[in-house]
Amino acid sequence: MADETGSAQAGRSPVKKRPKAPRVRMPEVEPAVRAQCFEQVNLGLTPEQAMYEASRCIQCKEAPCIAGCPVGIDIKAFLTLTAMGDFLGAARKLKEANCLPAICGRVCPQEHQCEGVCVLAKKFEPVAIGHLERFAADYEREQGAVMPPPRPRPTHKRVAVIGSGPSGLAAAADLVKQGHEVTVFEALHRTGGVLVYGIPEFRLPKAILQAEVDFLEKMGVEIETNVVIGRTMTIDELLAGGYQAAFIGTGAGFPNFLGIPGENLNGVYSANEFLTRANLMKGYRFPEYDTPVPRAKRVAVVGGGDTAMDAVRTAKRLGAEVATIVYRRSMAEVPARAEEVRHAQEEGIAFRVLTAPLRVIGDGRGWVAGLECQAMALGELDDSGRRRPIPVPGSNFTLDVDCIVIAIGTRVNPIIPATTPGLALNKHGYIVADPETGMTSRPGLFAGGDIVRGGATVILAMGDGRRAAAAIDTYLQG
Repeated sequence: MADETGSAQAGRSPVKKRPKAPRVRMPEVEPAVRAQCFEQVNLGLTPEQAMYEASRCIQCKEAPCIAGCPVGIDIKAFLTLTAMGDFLGAARKLKEANCLPAICGRVCPQEHQCEGVCVLAKKFEPVAIGHLERFAADYEREQGAVMPPPRPRPTHKRVAVIGSGPSGLAAAADLVKQGHEVTVFEALHRTGGVLVYGIPEFRLPKAILQAEVDFLEKMGVEIETNVVIGRTMTIDELLAGGYQAAFIGTGAGFPNFLGIPGENLNGVYSANEFLTRANLMKGYRFPEYDTPVPRAKRVAVVGGGDTAMDAVRTAKRLGAEVATIVYRRSMAEVPARAEEVRHAQEEGIAFRVLTAPLRVIGDGRGWVAGLECQAMALGELDDSGRRRPIPVPGSNFTLDVDCIVIAIGTRVNPIIPATTPGLALNKHGYIVADPETGMTSRPGLFAGGDIVRGGATVILAMGDGRRAAAAIDTYLQG
């Protein structure tokens, strides 16, 4: 089955193509089991499954999947190598453009990017590019065959990368490949940004993240943790201290709140705090790690994005008897990945859609006891292209909860904008940067990822980092 090959004549792929074959399904842990632990939900493909799935690619001339990939992976070549069983070659092809393939294969919304534009999707199911990316990266790591690329001739130019999230790591990887000396400055004690504090273990095991970071260090990237740029030192001090350029990739980790009465009661958390306690501080492994993390019985998570799904599924695993998503639009408008929504539903998460919070109710002792809500109806389209939620008069009701997590997005932490004179910001406080180069209003200072875009995806942030790295290289060459 998986080892059938065809002709390699006239530059054709030597792999028999199977466009009509059904897409290989990723094996998963049973919902009743996974909802009680933090082990990975998706179990990965076998070599035979990977070869068979990759052989579904028809190697179309246009290859819209490549254009649909924000970091520009040569997906056609990657899939051919996988279909032929050259898994190490496939992994190294990935790493030509993506320094974090084991991560992107797990958390990126391929259904809206490379897979979303796959030609097969017009009549059949798209090739499972994300699952195959994960497989190849895992295979290379598990075989102990991870090899950093050869070191280029040094340029003796120094670049500071501020923030070790997806955009910062992608920029650092490309810059060090170009021969520059790169130092990544991270405010937290662990590397990875949102990857380490925001994404739960059941979606992204931290050992895999650490392996990807270790690979970057083997490439020559230096990483300094516990350095808060804007407090420990300013960007101007960095540039005056021997760095010829800097890239800002600090994300947008300042949480938004609802602004409703009672939101300051004990038991109300931002998704950032809740997930950081559970993930970065390993609160889910209490009492081995003694980080305080709420183990409530009735949890409401307000929001409908991936972060909301991460928070509500984490609450379930921490012992919540009832874990509920409260979302003001309908299921059709939920912005989270379809796979994450399906996993949540399978794990017993309740969805209260067309519901808006009005007031947090206290128990008289300073703790949460309930959430007063109002039913909503959908009206005309708003600026986001979705139907606007409209309150239904006289529809108030109360949810019986003892913990509330607010997951309605984030905004920019003001430390760097406030300590960097001459840095242009937009009306929302995000850094203004050229979308093609990442250049800011300050010469030699570049930016990308969520601090420019607002909340976005891992792979879009990495694309920003790669484009900025190319522009920084050009800038350093004069």
